Amino acid sequence: MKIVIAPDSFKESLSAKEVATAIKQGFSRYLPNAQYCCIPMADGGEGTVTSLVEATQGRFISTQVCSPLGKQVTATWGILGDNSTAVIEMAQASGLHLIPSSQRNPNLTTSYGTGELINAALEMGVKKIILGLGGSATNDAGAGMMQALGLGLKDKLGSSLPFGGQALTQLHSIDITTLNPKLKQVEIEIACDVTNPLCGENGASAIFGPQKGATKDDIAQLDKALRHFGTYLENMTQRNLINIAGSGAAGGLALPLLAFTQATLSPGIELVAKAVELEKYFIDADLVITGEGRMDSQSAQGKTPIGVALLAKKYHRPVIALVGGYLPDYGVVHQQGIDAVFSIVPGVSTLDDALRNAQKNLSETAYNVARLYTSCQILRT
Repeated sequence: MKIVIAPDSFKESLSAKEVATAIKQGFSRYLPNAQYCCIPMADGGEGTVTSLVEATQGRFISTQVCSPLGKQVTATWGILGDNSTAVIEMAQASGLHLIPSSQRNPNLTTSYGTGELINAALEMGVKKIILGLGGSATNDAGAGMMQALGLGLKDKLGSSLPFGGQALTQLHSIDITTLNPKLKQVEIEIACDVTNPLCGENGASAIFGPQKGATKDDIAQLDKALRHFGTYLENMTQRNLINIAGSGAAGGLALPLLAFTQATLSPGIELVAKAVELEKYFIDADLVITGEGRMDSQSAQGKTPIGVALLAKKYHRPVIALVGGYLPDYGVVHQQGIDAVFSIVPGVSTLDDALRNAQKNLSETAYNVARLYTSCQILRT
């Protein structure tokens, strides 16, 4: 029996590699002689750098950058095996995990550190940058990132805008003359895991703002601020930007890159799946296991489990998802190739306990899924 294990990370708990290992441990307790193929996955968010660097025998680099709250943090990024492509996760510099829950405030958080990582890659002379979105603490439409890259964002008095999404309401003018000229010399591919537009009821502020600390009033103000910025960029570039699918990812981070460079948006899961040659593992597989921290209707918009399932279904393989939890609207994933979903939390639990015990709970759930799957196979014969 060949079992392919291709999960995403469980955010703030386990890396994709740790998830895959825990699942294998659980299955091995009941099916010790099965062949296991563990392929940690990502969709542009956490784990993208690791997946792509390891798949291409590249190298990791650490750089000191500005955190979402303006402090110094060490961010890890990578150079792929071709030695000319950089891969960056914006969450390494501007991620939600860098801020304690009590201090999360998208009115003030900045993506400046992400711009510093891009600058570091440009200084190394790379020809291409893959920028993974996801897991952001910011809702500034990439304004901080562009400030780090030299873009001048000014208010009516000609002063530079302060950090944070809220400050975008003060935008009066943009100076592109100081923008890093090396941006024109590189190809930029933005790996995105959602299709949300910049603004509106399905936009960055409304959908992702609450998890970053935004209140109901904050959401309305942030949406207004992003629309103001987006409208200014549209008028300046004569391009449709606000309604581009994926422009709302990571608090709108892709918006100014789409405006001022030749950047393109790509589904992150497709990019990673191609790099690790995921499809070849499904040709003779018996079962595919995937997973993520939380499954809901957003999972069907380009998240890892769906990307894995759609590839597996090309070969008619059964796909089971193990997740930290799921919301009532998760059922749409059944239409996208996921045959069954299992939550790993065994009972009533606090979030802290669920995160702390994730590895144990995941392994135990995998063990029971192995027993169930084997029993079903016996009944079929």
